[in-house]
Amino acid sequence: MRIVVTVKYVPDATGDRHFADDLTVDRDDVDGLLSELDEYAVEQALQISENSDDDVEITVLTVGPEDAKDALRKALSMGADKAIHVEDDDLNGTDALGTSLVLAKAVEKAGYDLVISGMASTDGTMGVVPALLAERLGVPQVTLLSEVWVEDGTVTGRRDGDAASEQLEASLPAVMSVTDQSGEARYPSFKGIMAAKKKPVESWDLSDLDIEADQVGLEGAWTKVDSAAERPARTAGTIVKDEGEGGKQLAAFLAERKFV
Repeated sequence: MRIVVTVKYVPDATGDRHFADDLTVDRDDVDGLLSELDEYAVEQALQISENSDDDVEITVLTVGPEDAKDALRKALSMGADKAIHVEDDDLNGTDALGTSLVLAKAVEKAGYDLVISGMASTDGTMGVVPALLAERLGVPQVTLLSEVWVEDGTVTGRRDGDAASEQLEASLPAVMSVTDQSGEARYPSFKGIMAAKKKPVESWDLSDLDIEADQVGLEGAWTKVDSAAERPARTAGTIVKDEGEGGKQLAAFLAERKFV
């Protein structure tokens, strides 16, 4: 069975993130890393492989700049077999629809039985790419799974909602996404880190996928950021000194702001 795991290289959420002049995320001035939510997707692929009686090949796929190879290396050190990096200058500013096009073309070129994604990226947090990818590939989708089984050509999973849990299944080939409740992602071992250096990483560009530049990037984007402003600096809070009337002052403060 061939599993393709889509992963994203994202800016570190603890860094000083801001927009570039073209209102895309400035990725040059902040460290990047493998999106934490995508680590759960890699983990599920590894568990499927470990529990399967068949041979399973796990390919991690990313679309991003040169540094995105760091995300692939992290996934390879966790235990994935090989990686594909789609990199092209014309991809800058690509939105979710364009990303799904690139991923679909790359997945088809790589060959697959099952595609696994995280529930969302930690920078865009849209969570729509798995569904868009399934539509472009023309295969069923089972998304937001917190538990997964793959057996006899069928992927089965549990989706937990606010009021109920659903049991879903789809025949392969299929696309699925998993939540952060699907199982803690493993830490790469020293052996895994060293082995990752020898695992193959293929590099493709738009021409390899028969995609025109005007289909992606800012020019081909269906969604764009029109304006952005820095978050206002945090102002000093109100201090209530309790000299016997502290409770009343606090109640008045909350009532004035309609909190009570």
